[in-house]
Amino acid sequence: MTTTKRRLVAWAMGSVAVWTMAVPAARADDPPGAAGSASPAPVIDANAPGLMLPDGATLAPAKVLDIKQIVEEEGGEQRRQDTNVDVTFALQAEVLFPKNSAKLSASASARIGAIAAEVNRMGSGRVRVFGFTDNLGTYEHGLKLSKERAVAVQQVLARVLDPGTTFDIRGYSEDYPIADNGTEEGRKKNRRVEVSFPRTTGTGTGTAP
Repeated sequence: MTTTKRRLVAWAMGSVAVWTMAVPAARADDPPGAAGSASPAPVIDANAPGLMLPDGATLAPAKVLDIKQIVEEEGGEQRRQDTNVDVTFALQAEVLFPKNSAKLSASASARIGAIAAEVNRMGSGRVRVFGFTDNLGTYEHGLKLSKERAVAVQQVLARVLDPGTTFDIRGYSEDYPIADNGTEEGRKKNRRVEVSFPRTTGTGTGTAP
């Protein structure tokens, strides 16, 4: 399937030097989007001759920046977020399930399979599958539906991933919206299933297809 994609975000603020550093992955109980604890800022010798600072110049405090890249299909059905810590795919519920249902559609397996291939490519052994709804209906119904949808996606992933893969499955109802629930366009984005997994050492951002 050929889709048109647009690059939404790819930035690093300020004038910075670049270091390669290991950053711990998010824990299973972290909320969606949590990227774990960042490594401490590197220690830099302000008197190092290689810096070639002009007389009287001083260094600003060192910072560790989280570089994030987001790529979204033109219609918004699928969104991929890459950071230096992990990769997150967000699939709108409409491309996976009929309305108000947790039964996967005929076309859902291909999309989930493509994500599984990326998990395998990264060599990740732990996968988080989180379901979300909009704010229509009761919160309790949203919890049940979002969890059932997350389980449905996890079951497809489990059939193709390494048997030793560990899954964390959550249903969050209307919590953690990524768009405005005041519009149907926003609610459509909030009705989603997210699949996230840690990067392995040596895989940087910028790998989004």
